[in-house]
Amino acid sequence: MKKKIIGIVLVGVMAASLAACGGGSKETQAPAAETEAAGSEAAAETEAAGGDAAEATGDFNWKAYEGTTLHILFNEHTYSKAVIEKIPDFEALTGMTVEYSSTPESNYFDKVNTSLSSRSGDSDVFMTGAYQVWEYAPAGYMEDLQPYIDDPTKTAADYNFDDFIPAAIDSLRWDMVPGHPVGEGSLWAIPMGWELNTVAYNKRIFEEKNVEIPKTTDDLMNVATSLNEFDGSGTYGIAVRGSREWATIHPGYMSLFATWGGQDFAIEDGKLVCKLDSPEAIAMTDYWVNLIKAAGPPQWSTYTWYQASADLGAGKAAMLFDATSAAYFQNVEGGSAESGNIAWTGIPLPEGKDTMKSNVWVWSLAMNAFSQNKDAAWYFIQYFTSPEFMQWSGTEGSCADTPRQSVMDSDEYKAIAGSADNYLETFAQLAPNASIFFTPQPYFFECTTTWAETLQDLVTSDKYSSTEEAMKQLKANLDKVVQDIEVE
Repeated sequence: MKKKIIGIVLVGVMAASLAACGGGSKETQAPAAETEAAGSEAAAETEAAGGDAAEATGDFNWKAYEGTTLHILFNEHTYSKAVIEKIPDFEALTGMTVEYSSTPESNYFDKVNTSLSSRSGDSDVFMTGAYQVWEYAPAGYMEDLQPYIDDPTKTAADYNFDDFIPAAIDSLRWDMVPGHPVGEGSLWAIPMGWELNTVAYNKRIFEEKNVEIPKTTDDLMNVATSLNEFDGSGTYGIAVRGSREWATIHPGYMSLFATWGGQDFAIEDGKLVCKLDSPEAIAMTDYWVNLIKAAGPPQWSTYTWYQASADLGAGKAAMLFDATSAAYFQNVEGGSAESGNIAWTGIPLPEGKDTMKSNVWVWSLAMNAFSQNKDAAWYFIQYFTSPEFMQWSGTEGSCADTPRQSVMDSDEYKAIAGSADNYLETFAQLAPNASIFFTPQPYFFECTTTWAETLQDLVTSDKYSSTEEAMKQLKANLDKVVQDIEVE
């Protein structure tokens, strides 16, 4: 039977149903405050670091859910490590107990899918990206967080929601109508950090080889090619992802694709139609394939963000086109063999283009719609996305890509993140036009995985006689995937 997904109707149907990056998983139990004295000390430390966040504000009371036990699902990441470090402070402040698991990204989303689809409420809060919203929200797995923000009895007066950078928040808003862009509708999660995508490079290598920083796509091709095998066999020009999964499409590739003028889908006559056979899509993909062939990783088809960023940090790759944070963590003191040698620049511009468009990734905290502790779960999300916590995580907690403007504007943050060569300047250059450039729709992961397979075929095989042939076949395949989506 054909599954029909009809825009606005879907929202009502789901509301009615609600009324009725490693190896194996690593489980870790969060420490509780062991004694009253220890709890008082932790609360005092939180108050000193977070000011009024440790006090009740008006009708809001941090102790309102004392005795509640919360269960949290974390992906292993710098963002989650910062939260985990401060869980004892949260427990001391609220009187709650937090139990959590931290799972490598390679297994994490499988674990979340199992938890949410069980509809058991066995997890209260979970980490998610924005793209996952397009599956989880229509399925009724996620709680709309806007009502919690708007309720002064549930949200402290100093939470300062308007302090979030609009592009970071907008990426997590969606009206659940396939084909409609993000930025409108319910708020399905709160950002922990947002990542833009750009080119990072090794200053030492560039200086030794006397090459200029690339400004255009022609520059990037020439520089990357000239730096292939710059230090003997195994070294190469530019690291990019290549594994057969959705994550290969969304960082560097999608950012350049959007900058080039490409589009994945459009609404035509009430249907989603794939646009990957457009001249812009074909030209950009042909460029990307040639860049990989000329100067990409020798084992490109197996590369995730981890392998790509590690090669930059090891001095094996001269450049990296990926998330801002992927290179940042290689550059911090002790982070890699090349720490201190990494710098950032913007997205190279194709001929005739003057606007860089960085695709956005946002790690965030969301609430399980089947949680039995929703108000308490919101306290957890609220605390760990508060201005005070994010000031700490953005400076001492190694969470460089803060989603709060007040943190970005602070002298302490500028001193730390600004020590990375051209990092803040690149972020400021990209942020005004940064967004999610995919078209939200429930088959996102299937479509982008098929897209990545086509890239692999173009780079590693002779299956297609040309990029144009491959993209036209991809368009035909994806039109079939989304053929049951109707937008009214």
